[in-house]
Amino acid sequence: MADFIRKTLGHQPPDWVDDGSTFFITVCCSPRGSDHLCSPELAEQILESVTVRQARAEWAVSLLLLMPDHLHALISFNTREHEISKVIQNWKRYLARFSGIQWQRGFFDHRLRSADAYREKGAYIRHNPIRAGLCETEADWPYLWDATKIEESVNR
Repeated sequence: MADFIRKTLGHQPPDWVDDGSTFFITVCCSPRGSDHLCSPELAEQILESVTVRQARAEWAVSLLLLMPDHLHALISFNTREHEISKVIQNWKRYLARFSGIQWQRGFFDHRLRSADAYREKGAYIRHNPIRAGLCETEADWPYLWDATKIEESVNR
């Protein structure tokens, strides 16, 4: 039997995966360990780029949280029209060009297969700044895109 070593892991789900599935995404900056993302001006640029891509129906972000050297998100994709890797790659390229962010190559994704997994990853994301000692409560962390909160404020 020949040795098989996978050099990269594909991001496009197989055809049998439901279109519009939600993925837990992590994107890291380079180098790790310094504050690349958590300034009010840069966070505004990043979150505005999320809004633009949301309006273009490239993705549906339900939650995105910026940490100093990485971000986590829960994103649904129309995988029949947009390849996940291309959507993330184009977004990272845009932010690198116009905001000066240096990203690590690639990103991590994990398809969420149940409502429990969705809730678990959402809680993990929201609690990340607390675990890192950056704030004391979830409400204290300003670098967050939460579609449920945005919808609540629009519908008032």
